[in-house]
Amino acid sequence: MINIKLIGGAKKSFNSDKLQIDESDISINELLKLLLKIKPDNTDFDIENILIAINGSDSSAMDGKDTIVHDSDIVSIIPVIHGGSSKKLLFEIEKKQIQVIEIRGQKKVDIKFIDDLRKKYPKIKFQAISSNFILNPSHLKKILYLSIYAEKNNILLSNKIETDILMRFGLTLQISNAISSAGMKSSTNFILIAIGNKNYFNSLYSELSDSCVPLFLKNNNLFLKKYFNISKKHMDSVYSKNSLEDILVEKASVLI
Repeated sequence: MINIKLIGGAKKSFNSDKLQIDESDISINELLKLLLKIKPDNTDFDIENILIAINGSDSSAMDGKDTIVHDSDIVSIIPVIHGGSSKKLLFEIEKKQIQVIEIRGQKKVDIKFIDDLRKKYPKIKFQAISSNFILNPSHLKKILYLSIYAEKNNILLSNKIETDILMRFGLTLQISNAISSAGMKSSTNFILIAIGNKNYFNSLYSELSDSCVPLFLKNNNLFLKKYFNISKKHMDSVYSKNSLEDILVEKASVLI
């Protein structure tokens, strides 16, 4: 028996927040196909824009959709709701509202820029990550899920979720190393992550829109492989369509 926990919009797909599947030792892929068969005919179930956790651990840090689900496991299905223009990304993880924008690198933009935003928008948590350290939107969302899950379960790598996020993108337990590697730098584009009250997101975006650029245009594959010393042999050992992404998320999830 597999226990399914449906979160957010996934509940609407099945008109319930819990399901029990009389199966065991099946892959996530097989489980998703089964769920598609049993869902009500008048609902939609998007199996692409979701995060899947098994007993609280992100499946992307295991074998992705090939991960085997065993008897009595708890599988949490979390839709990643997104939308907006190419210059901003809006989505939700574990009921946390998140807005992401990319800021053009400027000499005048430094740590004071983030401090000023934190003072102006006290109900929003901010972190800035060098654009070079984010592979794609899926990588971004999975790292944020790890940090949000850690905060919820009191297992943050640091005492603040903002610092936890930075450390996971930098793949280091040393805060100073995370700042020097994945932190924002003058004259380099950075991703601004805002977590909090979505009522302030429009105001925030309007204030910063002149400095925003389209998200995720740069291909960081080569940079990330070289920076984190990820070899072709390591890449080939991961049976996934997104092996680099899976390796980065796995490394971020096992920082201790």
